[in-house]
Amino acid sequence: MKDRYSIVGPFYDLMSVIYSFNQIDKCKTAMLDKIKPDSNVLFAGVGHGIDAIAAAQRGAKVTVVDLSATMLKRFNKGIEKKTFKHPIRQLHQNILEIDEFSKYDMVFANFFLNVFPEKMMIQVLSLLTKLAKKDGFVVVGDFSLPKGNLIAKFFQILYWRMADLFFVIAAKNALHPVYDYQKYMRELGLKIKKVKYFRMLFDDRYYSILGQK
Repeated sequence: MKDRYSIVGPFYDLMSVIYSFNQIDKCKTAMLDKIKPDSNVLFAGVGHGIDAIAAAQRGAKVTVVDLSATMLKRFNKGIEKKTFKHPIRQLHQNILEIDEFSKYDMVFANFFLNVFPEKMMIQVLSLLTKLAKKDGFVVVGDFSLPKGNLIAKFFQILYWRMADLFFVIAAKNALHPVYDYQKYMRELGLKIKKVKYFRMLFDDRYYSILGQK
């Protein structure tokens, strides 16, 4: 399968830092305090994996999944010369092929679900929920829903659209509005335990949602 991130992959982290004033990285690592040593943790669509690396440094048994060879190559550059209590397990495959149900204490989907059209996004989120253990956690970090007055919402939607359209062109991702992840998580039976927001300029642009199975 063609690697859709072969062009933008090497620059993905730099672009996210510039585009979000580093708020995306803060969002990705927001719920890592829930990770316990020796716990099983999965990162779907790991990308460069700042969150997965931090989890491994906390002593977790980390599994990362990504369909992009380019992103996994960048991830491996990030773990060069680093040592962890448990070696990081890497799966180069489609997330929908993972069938390790009820295995993981925490499952992370940071800035991953937004690449899919709505129907497939729900399918992926449903699978991620099944991969979590009973009472385990599912974390979604992504663009937050627009809120505030009409002017504020206009600029928040514009901000999202610029990113969305860029990745539609560069990586053939889906074109869609900002998803209401909390709604979908509740519909899948997850209890929302915590939500952390991250501001960019004058309003909240990102959030990390902690759901419990």
